[in-house]
Amino acid sequence: MQREVVKDRQKNLAMQQSEITKKSYVIKESIIRKHLEIQAILDKDLKTTLSHLEAEERAAVSALDWLMERNWILIQEIEQDLAGITATLDHVDLHAHATPDHQGEWVLDKVPDVLNSSECCSVSLDAAKADQIVSLTNSMLLLVSSLTPTMKNLMKSYRSDVSLDPDTAHPKLLISPKGDGVTYTDTWQELPDTPLRFDTTLNVISLQSFSFGCHYWEMDVTGKTYWELGVTYPSIPRKGVAEDCWLGRGDESWCVEFYDGEYTAWHRGVPHRLLVTKQFSRIGILCNFPAGSVMFLGADDMSPLFCFCVGSFSDSLHLALCPGHDHNATNAKPIVICNASS
Repeated sequence: MQREVVKDRQKNLAMQQSEITKKSYVIKESIIRKHLEIQAILDKDLKTTLSHLEAEERAAVSALDWLMERNWILIQEIEQDLAGITATLDHVDLHAHATPDHQGEWVLDKVPDVLNSSECCSVSLDAAKADQIVSLTNSMLLLVSSLTPTMKNLMKSYRSDVSLDPDTAHPKLLISPKGDGVTYTDTWQELPDTPLRFDTTLNVISLQSFSFGCHYWEMDVTGKTYWELGVTYPSIPRKGVAEDCWLGRGDESWCVEFYDGEYTAWHRGVPHRLLVTKQFSRIGILCNFPAGSVMFLGADDMSPLFCFCVGSFSDSLHLALCPGHDHNATNAKPIVICNASS
C-alpha cells in the first residue's frame, strides 16, 4: 500500500511538472506575440513617418532641380548673347562712331525675373512639421523607456523597504545609522552577546520579516570582491563555527556568493556554480511567497542569476547580508540596500 501511495505521488508530481512546463510555454508564447506586435506597430509607424519625410524631400529636391535648370538655361542664353555682342563689336567701325543694336536687351529684362523666382529660401522643408515629428518621436521614446525593461518595472512594484537589525550583526560589522548599509571593520566591538547576534559568521539580517506576497530588494555591491546575499528563516543558527551558520549552508537559508570573480548559489550546503562572467554592481533578490521561490538577479540589466524553487516556506523570511572580510582593503566597500525611499 505504501508503495502504491508513493507511486501515485510520483505520478502526480510528474503531471504537475508537465503542467508547469505547458503553462510556462503558453505564457512565453503570449509575451513573444505581444513583443512582435509592438515591434510591428513601431516598424509601421517608422515606415509611414519616413515615407512622409521622403515625399517632402523628393518634392523639395525636384523643385530645386527645376529652378537650377532654369538658371542653367538662362546662363546659356546670356553666354550666347554675349558672344553675339562681342562679334558685333568686332565689326563696328569705331571711327564712324557707330553703335551696336539692341541685341540681348530681352535677356537682360528676363534675368531679374529668373533671379527672383530662384531665391534659395523659396524652397525648403517644413521646419515646424519636422520639429513636431522629432518631439512626438522623443515623447514615444520616453514612454517606451518608462515601461521597459519589463522586469525592472515589475521588480519596482515589489520593492519593500528594509533596515538591518544591529542586534543581529557580528561584532566586526558596522551598521549605517539608517540601517541600510553594512561594512566590515577589523576592530572587535564590545557589544552585548545576545541570542540574536552572530558571533562567528559575518552576518546581519533585516529587522523586518516577511511571510506573504512578493518582495524585492536590491543591494549595491560596487567595488566589492567578496559578498554573500540571501534570505533566511529566523531559526538560522547564530553561534559557534557550525557550517549551518553560514548563509546557504543549512536548510534555513538561501544565498548567492561572489568570490574571486565567480558566483555560486547555495542551499543546504550544495553549491551551484553560475556561468556568469560579468561583475554586477547591483544584485536583486525577489522573494515570491505565492510561487514559493527565491530569485537572484544581476540588477544592472535584470539578468537572472539563479532561482530556488522551494514550493512553500515554513516560516517568515529575513533579508541576510554578509560583506566578508576586507581582504587587505580590497573588499573594504560596504553593502548598501537600495531602498525605494532613499
